[in-house]
Amino acid sequence: MPRVVELVSVLETAESLAIVCHDNPDPDCLASALALEAIADDVGVDDVTIAYGGEISHQQNRAFVNMLDISLRPIADVDVDTYDRVAFVDHTVPGANSSVSPEMVPDIVVDHHPGESAGATVEDVRTEYGATATIFVEYLRELDVELTSRLASALLFALHRERLDFVRGPTKREYEAALAIYPDADLEALEQLYGSAFTPGTIDAISRAIDSRERRGSSLVASVGTTSETDALPQAADFLLNLEGVDTVLAYGIVGRVIRLSGRSIDPRIHIGETLEDGFGELGPIGGHHDMAGGRIELGLFGDEAGDNDQLLSFVDGRITRRFFEALNLDENG
Repeated sequence: MPRVVELVSVLETAESLAIVCHDNPDPDCLASALALEAIADDVGVDDVTIAYGGEISHQQNRAFVNMLDISLRPIADVDVDTYDRVAFVDHTVPGANSSVSPEMVPDIVVDHHPGESAGATVEDVRTEYGATATIFVEYLRELDVELTSRLASALLFALHRERLDFVRGPTKREYEAALAIYPDADLEALEQLYGSAFTPGTIDAISRAIDSRERRGSSLVASVGTTSETDALPQAADFLLNLEGVDTVLAYGIVGRVIRLSGRSIDPRIHIGETLEDGFGELGPIGGHHDMAGGRIELGLFGDEAGDNDQLLSFVDGRITRRFFEALNLDENG
């Protein structure tokens, strides 16, 4: 049975659906949630809630939510157990990158990231795809669900952002999906999204990453320091990847009570997800692809070593740098 038929069969018997985004959701996750909401509406689900954990700190992501009028609720305010069906989009394992209980078993999972099975009734995880939004474009076309300008715009923006304007490892499917929805998208709205201004906090974080960078060969490690903006880390990593001769970057920093990691690589010989797993997997949840990955380390693992965040960063700087370069088999001579 085709997976989209299985998805519909699970939704048809439900009156309510909670769509759970991963923490600090990006456009791929949010657009996928919108697409699943549209499918649920089409099959007659009366009550659909999109929930998320963490925060939406990336300036483009905030503009994305506001401009497309996406209705979201913090996961802390949603009792997902009261819904007939629970779906995870753009992530698979409960508790690893979402604020739901690790014991939760979702009814539906749609994702393109590698990871362990969540045991869902419908589990469509396509690691050969470049974006979860691509899967949903295929669903919408197979089900002949109306593609509104709002939904088309969300999905097209997600496809571009997830694959960084098709520069970083897209598959043929992303091009085909974009071509299919392009005629219905609001291109003026997308142009405004791309022009979203950086927040002062993001600029400060990128500045600290530039100043703190340490390089060995074509690989680089940088600290953004302490920041309230989680999305500043991947933005810093993306920015530093533009440095001449650099093909692999790790940006890290303290966000709340967690040390966040964000890795990027355009070196075909390096799988950055596996590299971060090798270097930091024993310290906390790590996940990612060949070209991009992330993770977090609970501050408590280092918290007894120093009193405040500045002292703590000074303590962990050398250890994170050492672990990363060791995972890449780079010695001090590069």
